[in-house]
Amino acid sequence: MTDEKRQLRWLGLNYLVSEGLLSARRAINLMEAEGELLPADEALLQAARLRPAARQKLRSGELQARAEAELEKLTKKEYTLLPFEDARYPRLLREIVEPPPVLYCLGQPDVLNWAAVAVVGSRRPSGYGRVMADRLSEALAACGLVVISGLARGVDTLAHRGALRSGRTVAVLGSGLENIYPRENRMLAEKIAETGAVVSEFPLDSEPLSFHFPLRNRVISGLSLACLVVEASLKSGALITARLAADQGREVLAVPGPVDSELSQGTNLLIKQGAKLVESVEDILLELPPPWKEAALSRLAEKKNSAPELEGREKEVYQALPGTSLIHIDDLSDRIQISVAELLSVLLALEMKDLVVQEAGKFFRRRT
Repeated sequence: MTDEKRQLRWLGLNYLVSEGLLSARRAINLMEAEGELLPADEALLQAARLRPAARQKLRSGELQARAEAELEKLTKKEYTLLPFEDARYPRLLREIVEPPPVLYCLGQPDVLNWAAVAVVGSRRPSGYGRVMADRLSEALAACGLVVISGLARGVDTLAHRGALRSGRTVAVLGSGLENIYPRENRMLAEKIAETGAVVSEFPLDSEPLSFHFPLRNRVISGLSLACLVVEASLKSGALITARLAADQGREVLAVPGPVDSELSQGTNLLIKQGAKLVESVEDILLELPPPWKEAALSRLAEKKNSAPELEGREKEVYQALPGTSLIHIDDLSDRIQISVAELLSVLLALEMKDLVVQEAGKFFRRRT
């Protein structure tokens, strides 16, 4: 079978999987069967015992036409198709019960085989959750790990942005690569693809249908060595990802939160059930399997040892900045009794040394 025929067969079977007419594992097994599926071989269809709707689609020639159009589009654009049999297909993802038959990839496919940690959480995080997602993701990427998330609003977006400041990240979509969702994250997806990857198991023009996202979550956890939940209510999709991670044999970690916050109920429950409590990036690194744990801890130690010495006003301002929350410049000025004009000059110097993070509205925090 030629490479083109094999790609068409994978694409055709993946259409059946994405429409719920065939399981991912059955599609992978069918690829090893002898006989033609596009166009359909009646003997193979009978032996495969496919559902009537799946058999009809294969007989009709519809999948053949769609697969051919999809392959032409893949060839013209800068997308990479990774069928399950491809040597570049992520090795960790191969291990899960229902691995996607194919992955569509925009960006750098080799990044999918790097050591990675998933960071997920609420679409409407609190200020505390925003800071923790951003801070921990940036620190993970600085230690040489890839941050995996789902490009959703909230924690996902913060995780990607934090990771991009110091390393690489991968976004897993619940829609096709030609239909980035949410729309406001299209530019973020393009930025991610420059050094990392944006991936989907769904055909290029797929809509962000509700049932796609639980499927997407198994890929987020499947690509990762560990899954960190930052903030989540008891009915959060992030808890689904955490359960999938546990089922896949991945480490599950959670950031604790206030007991009276709905957004902490999910994470605190995970900790009660045995998830590792996370207060710093070191807590995450210690849960990674060797040799990734040792390599990441070594990078963290190097980063700490290379921190510049501060004196005078820079030292005073840096020590006054919080590490797990944001402070407005006016409040910081009041705290250390210096003018806003002088404070802005000092903060700029600290930003240039990569020691301070500024958020919209003149809010600042220490970069740790």
